[in-house]
Amino acid sequence: MSGKYKTWCTTSKYLLAFIIICGGLLISSCDDQARGFALPAGDIEQGKATYKRLECNACHSIPEIEWKGGIDSLQIQLGGEVRTMKSYGDLVTSVINPSHKIASGYKEKDVTEEGLSKMKNYNEVMTVQELVDLVTFLQSEYEISPPSTHYSPYY
Repeated sequence: MSGKYKTWCTTSKYLLAFIIICGGLLISSCDDQARGFALPAGDIEQGKATYKRLECNACHSIPEIEWKGGIDSLQIQLGGEVRTMKSYGDLVTSVINPSHKIASGYKEKDVTEEGLSKMKNYNEVMTVQELVDLVTFLQSEYEISPPSTHYSPYY
């Protein structure tokens, strides 16, 4: 065997190992639930009942649920068509720590002077099961709408 052939074989083995490792990492990261943590399965109808009981519709609107309007007259849209799915972890974080990440597009009147969310803290009011059900309900309200892939032909 020539030296070039041995070098090529050794390089090919390392390259193959690298590709396999990268492929494994890519496949394992495809599951949205794999990011962060996952709670047990929730009940959509119970989550809808929790949404109404906690009067989330005083500030948030979801299609098919009457928006009541609150003191600040906020009407923050939840659900509907989105380009990327809200992960389970994103929704749990939004409920238990709403100031963690304020969505772009909020007006100054929609946040406190410190730039925090005006959302009431429900951590002491809601059970873990209610949180699980609420997040399951919220996640069911989002629909992925891929961006348009219509391109004009080049001539």
